[in-house]
Amino acid sequence: MEATNADILSLPTKRAFNKRTLTISLTAFTALAILAILIGGFLSTEKASQTSFLHKNHPPGTEHILGTDWLGRDMLARTLKGLSISVLIGLGASAVSALLALVLGVASATLGGKIDSLVSWGVDVVMGLPHLILLILISYALGKGLMGVTIAVAITHWPNLTRVIRAEIIQLKSSYFILIPQKLGHGPFYLATRHMLPHVFPQFLVGLILLFPHAILHEASVTFLGFGLSPEQPGIGIILSESMKYLSLGYWWLSVYPGLALLATVLLFDRLGHLVRDLIDPHAAND
Repeated sequence: MEATNADILSLPTKRAFNKRTLTISLTAFTALAILAILIGGFLSTEKASQTSFLHKNHPPGTEHILGTDWLGRDMLARTLKGLSISVLIGLGASAVSALLALVLGVASATLGGKIDSLVSWGVDVVMGLPHLILLILISYALGKGLMGVTIAVAITHWPNLTRVIRAEIIQLKSSYFILIPQKLGHGPFYLATRHMLPHVFPQFLVGLILLFPHAILHEASVTFLGFGLSPEQPGIGIILSESMKYLSLGYWWLSVYPGLALLATVLLFDRLGHLVRDLIDPHAAND
């Protein structure tokens, strides 16, 4: 049976509606998941550090869903607490990094000249250095810990988004709705806030969402290597690092469940970011 014209015209609308519905549903689920992680981590603060040598190295079961470690600490409580710490670091670092990218990208494209050269040089320097080594050096120089690793992640993840925003604004500068106000005497600040920022906000939003998986993974990596959180703070990197010496003894649950929790969180935000990008970018949606 041949498709009618009405059916053909309705296909893009149905696809867009389905993707929009999926994006809204995934956004709501992500918000609830993050809220549950943060609440669970807050409620598990005391239990995550309680030791009981009578219950050490217990495998997952009814009493301890994710088992216990070599000190008898409940792994479910430690996983929730560690994941909540990593999520807070990821949210804070990605927000600061995205705002830094927005300011630098707008300033570089609108002011030009030495400002543009300076920002471009900074982007090339940060992107030219090995990322993990730069993270370790900054975190170590700032004394490691929660503040050190958060700042290190925040000030090393802005270059890619800065380049995207800068390119978008340079393209916008040749548009009539930018040239006309410019001819009327409006300055760069007016043009940037009134005309340019609304057009680059979708790219900023997608960049912010996609920065979170990178931030949380790099925080866990730096902590795993011993240059991030202190052992008193049960971050996911700390849990995975401490569990390595017990894997050969068969205590697989000490690393498998925290690792899966971290992976699920990263994949959730990565999927959400790509869905939002496909809805905003018509070229990506058509592909």
